[in-house]
This record gives sequence, structure tokens and C-alpha cells, in this order.
Amino acid sequence: MHPSPPIQSQLQFLKLGGSLITDKTRPQTPRLEMLESLASEIAAAFRQNPGLKLILGHGSGSYGHVSGRKYGTRSGVNTPEQWRGFSVVWRDAALLNRLVMEALCAAGLPAMAFPPSAGATARDGQVEEWNLAPLQGALDHQLLPVVYGDVAFDSLRGGTILSTEDLFTHLADHLRPSRLLLAGIEPGVWADFPTCSRLVEQITPRSFAQVAANIFGSSATDVTGGMSSKVQQSLDMVQRIPGLQICIFSGEAPGSLERALLGEHVGTVIKAD
Repeated sequence: MHPSPPIQSQLQFLKLGGSLITDKTRPQTPRLEMLESLASEIAAAFRQNPGLKLILGHGSGSYGHVSGRKYGTRSGVNTPEQWRGFSVVWRDAALLNRLVMEALCAAGLPAMAFPPSAGATARDGQVEEWNLAPLQGALDHQLLPVVYGDVAFDSLRGGTILSTEDLFTHLADHLRPSRLLLAGIEPGVWADFPTCSRLVEQITPRSFAQVAANIFGSSATDVTGGMSSKVQQSLDMVQRIPGLQICIFSGEAPGSLERALLGEHVGTVIKAD
């Protein structure tokens, strides 16, 4: 059995949540000023730490989630109508990605998109195969690879949707980042949802049972899961990848994203112990 590759201390993953970059209550409604601000903070972090390596991902928000729910794409694609829906979800996800890419490029970032629908295949809703050589090449040459929630052909379901968390789970197992940053609109995981007066500073597999009852799914349309699934996926990852730390925080607070990229603990930190 081959030993696991070591953690890459300078490599971080960042997800810009769909609730952060779109208005998830209104179909196809981007938050363009927020995108501009987030891109500026990412660029500022690179200026302060030129050695930073980053893979950026973003959710589909009020783009792919709305059409994905309409056609049931996540669960499987079989009928002619579902396959037409598959192409609609692809288009909607690509539309939002184009807006994200424009914001990143306007901030002076050397961003390149790697659409999962073009490079990854799935089996029962999880990444099965994905040639990561092009993405690794982008990292090696100080470019900014961008992935996003997208449709994928699935050997069991016909087609499905791979969330950014699904993609990051696969990428983390192969590329071993030191940190995974999940930027949304919530400042972290609430200890008393829905009152929302106390944040959980840290979650480990041992402490999870104490907060699990108060973690609920997203209140808006989200076909790939809300806060509960994010926390559970994060716990699985930190147990598989020793040394990995995951931060769930709000990207709306000015400067919070830049501070997180530069190593500060913001929001709720999830780690193995």
C-alpha cells in the first residue's frame, strides 16, 4: 500500500458559495458587486503572499440549482426530457461561471476555468475519473484554476450534478491542500439555529454530536445539500486527510476572505482533533 501524499502547506481550496455570489431566492440573479469585492480580496492575498497556491470553486446558486431541481438532474438522467434538462443545467452553470471568470480577470488574476462536465465522469453521484494533469499544470505555472458545480455523465445514473464539495473531496484526496475555505453568507456554524446568537468556534468528530441537532439544510433551493451536508462532508475529509483544516465563514464581511487566505482562522474551524 502506497503512503498518502503529504499535505501541501501553500495549497488552499476556496469555495465561493452560491448564496454569496447570487441571490438564491431569485432565479439567475448574480451579486455582481459582491463578486467584484471577492475577486479584489483574492488578488490582494496573492500580492501579500506570492507563494500562495489556490484552487477556486464556486456554487451554482440561483442558476444551476433552480434548473437542477426542475429536472431532477442530481438524481439521474434517463428520459429525453431529462437529457434536455441536463443541457439546460449545464448552460445555467456555465453562465454563472462566465460572470465569476470576468470578475477574477478584471481583478488581474490569471484565472482559468476547468468545467467538470468537460473533464470529469461520475459513478452514482461521485467523481469516478478526472484527468487532473491540466489543472496541476495551471497550479505549477502560478495560474488560478477554477472549478464549479456542474453536470457530469454518470455510469449508473446516466447524468448527475457534481457539487463543488464533491469536486473538492476528490481533489483533496489527490492534491492534499492544507486548508479548505468555505465562504458563504453565514459567519459560521450556529450553536443555536434558528436563534443564531452563538457561533461554534470549532468542530471535531468528537464534538460534532453536541451541535448536530442544530445544523439544518439550506432554506433556499439547493439540490446538493445545505449546512448539514457541508459539515458532514468536511468532517469526513479532515479524518481522511490528517492536518487538513476547514473554515466555514462569511465572505460578506469586508476583509474576511483576504484574512482567511492569509492564514487567519475565521468563522467555524473543522479539524480532526
